[in-house]
Amino acid sequence: MSERVSPGFLTVDELRDEVTAGRIDTVLLALADMQGRLQGKRLSARYFLEEVLHHGAEGCNYLLAVDVDMNTVAGYAMSSWERGYGDFVMRPDLSTLRRVPWLEGTALLMADLAWESGEDVSASPRQILRGQLARLADRGMAAYVGTELEFVVYDDSYEDAWRRGYRDLTPANLYNVDYSLLGTSRVEPLLRRIRLGMEGAGLYVESAKGECNLGQHEIAFRFDEALRTCDNHSIYKNGAKEIAAQEGRSITFMAKPDQREGNSCHIHISLRAEDGEPVMAGPGPHGLSELGARFIAGQLACLRELTLLYAPNINSYKRFVPGSFAPTAVKWGVDNRTCALRLVGHGPSLRVENRVPGGDVNPYLAVAALVAAGLRGIDERLALEDAFEGNAYASGAETVPTTLRDALALWEGSKLARETFGEDVVEHYANNARVELAAYDAAVTDWELFRGFERM
Repeated sequence: MSERVSPGFLTVDELRDEVTAGRIDTVLLALADMQGRLQGKRLSARYFLEEVLHHGAEGCNYLLAVDVDMNTVAGYAMSSWERGYGDFVMRPDLSTLRRVPWLEGTALLMADLAWESGEDVSASPRQILRGQLARLADRGMAAYVGTELEFVVYDDSYEDAWRRGYRDLTPANLYNVDYSLLGTSRVEPLLRRIRLGMEGAGLYVESAKGECNLGQHEIAFRFDEALRTCDNHSIYKNGAKEIAAQEGRSITFMAKPDQREGNSCHIHISLRAEDGEPVMAGPGPHGLSELGARFIAGQLACLRELTLLYAPNINSYKRFVPGSFAPTAVKWGVDNRTCALRLVGHGPSLRVENRVPGGDVNPYLAVAALVAAGLRGIDERLALEDAFEGNAYASGAETVPTTLRDALALWEGSKLARETFGEDVVEHYANNARVELAAYDAAVTDWELFRGFERM
């Protein structure tokens, strides 16, 4: 991992000192589930230091085999009623140990998942990403990533929003505040508390800005090594909701919470050699090296078949609207926001931005997909097509799949996915999509009621 620069992180000895002094009494041991949510246990700090630090903790393996409502569902090979819903082991990753400033007396660290035999849980998002980063490391490279999460702030609490069926909520801004300093000042007390909380938890905050939807904002963080960025992403997303709830407000990262602009999560990725030197920049067109061009060519070639990992939910696909800054065309361009892949930066800062994911993305799975696709381009020496200029929405180019059902079919038919991630992982996440589709197909929606209750 890269060298720490933030006082938010803790060593085990520092944690012991904090526990002895009575300043920390609780340790959160967290795993990232299929949706990228933090699940886990609140441990007494003493118990963590005496037992869990050395032996890990147990968690029910259904945590990677339930739907978003935590319902047990059929179809998962690793976890079922027939298999008894046993445990897997949560192994603490001590490099992620940090303070949680918005929760009194609390520290947190991420866990890697293993079976009692010691074998990794292959369907765990963190293990899936580790596998792809290991493939990069075998080639003497590391991925550096930044994620840009947008969210909408409401003046209603989560409980009030639930009771009201998420209707007639009050957004924190009543007009478009994209880049508006006046508009963002209305929400600055909450945004500042989130920023300071994340700084105290070891994240490097860059900026905050307003966005287009009513009450929509974005807090940007500095790029880092891929695994650390994904950990920070999940901790931030969870923490921002917790802080909003403490303030009697609510935040949503849904890809498309209403008919206006959706919440994106643009992912920036670049590669570096073992000595830290960037390897995507070079003397080629647009400042790309040969390796950089092939890395982008691979992402472009595999974009459709891996979209399930970028857009994992029914709602994800409602964000893909032409002219909405959400991409539809499978094209790449130089600083062109109408393309799915956008080349930005110069020289050492040169990187590619994947604009497909929404705020509901699981960052571990999405970054694993970016690396896997890029490595295909490198290994197969794929040629990069010319950069697209102009409005890619009107290009007539092939588009990303527009429904979860279409993305599922492409994922299941992907030779790359099966060879790279393994049959078990492909089937596990295919089943997750099938479960969501079945639930959606069976639901009676407000749209149906309003159209049909009286008039049909």
